[in-house]
Amino acid sequence: MKDLRAASVQFQHVPGDKAANLETVRRFTAEAAGRGADLVVFPEMCLTGYWHLRDLEEADLAALAESVPEGDSTQVLLTLAKEHELSVGAGFIERGDDGRLFNSYVVAMPDGRTVCHRKLHTFINEHMSSGDEFTIFDLPNGTKAGILVCYDCNLGENVRINALRGVEVLIAPHQTGGCATPSPRCMGAIDVALWENREANPEAIEAEFRGPKGREWLLKWLPARAHDNGIYLIFSNGVGRDDNEVRTGNAMILDPYGDVMAETWKAGDDMVIADLKAETRR
Repeated sequence: MKDLRAASVQFQHVPGDKAANLETVRRFTAEAAGRGADLVVFPEMCLTGYWHLRDLEEADLAALAESVPEGDSTQVLLTLAKEHELSVGAGFIERGDDGRLFNSYVVAMPDGRTVCHRKLHTFINEHMSSGDEFTIFDLPNGTKAGILVCYDCNLGENVRINALRGVEVLIAPHQTGGCATPSPRCMGAIDVALWENREANPEAIEAEFRGPKGREWLLKWLPARAHDNGIYLIFSNGVGRDDNEVRTGNAMILDPYGDVMAETWKAGDDMVIADLKAETRR
């Protein structure tokens, strides 16, 4: 591994509006580059939006989908990577050569390379397929990275396989927190009114973000993924209104001991940066 400065971004996407979401990606990429980052990680499905996809028909999903690397979004990411001399990762719907649709995550690098991970455990919509391969690659400085999208990372075995295959830094884009689940110990829905009233009462929504529906839940398992495998973990997440739910953000970067190096619980778009040192893994 080589030393790496990494940035993790949380932002509220605009459902179905790739142009607007790419503008947010442009803004944060420029900021990350200005702060010396080598890698900036954006959330799962941040270019297309996420939770609203569950109700779309196949034709509507296909209209949002793009090929990789020829598609417009990947080309924009490549342009940003080259312009700012850093690697950029973002998620959207991919259209495979066979026409199947995937929840995919692309990392574009300043040397012109791209890698694409297809989420292994896709359940948002019956018309979307799951990937069947792990995605492990070298960043431009030689650091070996892997990608696991949201629920991929919830399964510890997936992280262990990445580590056994040499991954030193795990890119972990999500759309989570504030999810209505049947488990009494796993998240729970956040009142949308708290988000809508965030400017008048930021303390109320930030308390939810820090509590068992957000940060407290994440810290039950994210540190274990990093610590048990001796890897850095870059957690990026959506924040704010996501259809009828509220995502909790909590962008954070963890070290190989499972300690949080940088984090935010801001009720809004934000970015955290940390220096990932090779010597910490020795």
